[in-house]
Amino acid sequence: MTAREKLLAEAAKRILITDGAFGTEIQNWKLDEAAYAGDLGLSHDQKGNNDILALTMPEVPASIHRAYFEAGADIAETNTFSANRISQADYGAEHLVREINVESARLARSIADEFEARDGRPRFVAGALGPTNKTLSLSPDVNDPGYREIDFDYLKDVYREQIDALVEGGIDFVLIETVFDTLNAKAGIMAAIEAGEALGRDLPIMLSMTLTDLSGRNLSGHTVEAFWHAVRHARPVTIGLNCSFGAEQLRPHVKTLSALCDTLIMVYPNAGLPNELGAYDELPETTAGLVKEWADAGQVNILGGCCGSTPAHIGAIAKAVEGLPARPLPTPEVRTRLAGLEPFTMGA
Repeated sequence: MTAREKLLAEAAKRILITDGAFGTEIQNWKLDEAAYAGDLGLSHDQKGNNDILALTMPEVPASIHRAYFEAGADIAETNTFSANRISQADYGAEHLVREINVESARLARSIADEFEARDGRPRFVAGALGPTNKTLSLSPDVNDPGYREIDFDYLKDVYREQIDALVEGGIDFVLIETVFDTLNAKAGIMAAIEAGEALGRDLPIMLSMTLTDLSGRNLSGHTVEAFWHAVRHARPVTIGLNCSFGAEQLRPHVKTLSALCDTLIMVYPNAGLPNELGAYDELPETTAGLVKEWADAGQVNILGGCCGSTPAHIGAIAKAVEGLPARPLPTPEVRTRLAGLEPFTMGA
């Protein structure tokens, strides 16, 4: 059974749980520069480079993975949100991209397998790809709207390097998350498709969009429906929303996606909105109660948390949706579906 088939089989039985925030959990360790840098001998400061901990302090991400699995997670996301050549260049660590991704994936894989061996319940590993700090759709120079810092082919190659290393480390899925620019995501999609073709097998893709305003658009201007039209051809095993806002603000957009998409819906919102100090203080029971409304309405297949969420949030969510029926996948009408910033649907 392939990873896609295995996930779909489990998702047909129950609502699955993915993990929660990694960055805020790492902050709780209060690591100093020496802990981040280890003995790698890098010329730049590494404090804040969470991805490099796979090499210098692997016990930190290992502990976080274990905490989320103990809380009830079925899916672990690798600690590789910024483990790409573009983002690591800020730390002078771009030459370590392959090593970071391989070790991060191996770490998550070993712990997932450990928990699966305990109770026989399948556990999955999603290789996390962040959006990078560059955008293909927008110019960083207000005086030159046609200027781009990078081009599509370069970003595709950056993602391909990361994906190949994650696959080597043992991931089940490629998770392209926090998509603020749909064109960036399409570069990641193409890289994943090409990586799968090189392997001669299906390499399932998970996609997660992040909204920049309450109207339901990402930074490149796409609505959730237009985003789905733009990526549906890639046959993502999941599509959904993460980060952006709390569950309360995402409610109408989850409803829209659920009605549209003939694939699994995965949503992992922030733990509410940040307070005046930038911290998230929404209680686990509050978050769980809000996302349970989506489950009760049959709108989601996989739930988890993003910024500010903790193992306690994931545990509360898992408990809240335990025993609830899974969202059935709809059979879409045959239509021509196109997208610019807005969707266009033409009848058969």
